[in-house]
Amino acid sequence: MLQSLQDALYNWLSIKVVTEARPDDLAAQETEKMFYDMLINDFQLSNIEWEKDEMMYYVYFDQQNERKKQQFPRE
Repeated sequence: MLQSLQDALYNWLSIKVVTEARPDDLAAQETEKMFYDMLINDFQLSNIEWEKDEMMYYVYFDQQNERKKQQFPRE
């Protein structure tokens, strides 16, 4: 089942936050790579970056030669 881009970004970001907090967690790294590969291969994204502030996470990416942004609450 193909997920929406928003779901795929959220899943990748969620596990990415875990890998940043626990760099020695190999299972988390493998899961993050799986979701990252999905973003690259299934959704044709590139230049994926993320940042956070007090309220939100922001994910920036290129898709079809256009820079885009998605945001998620930090809950």
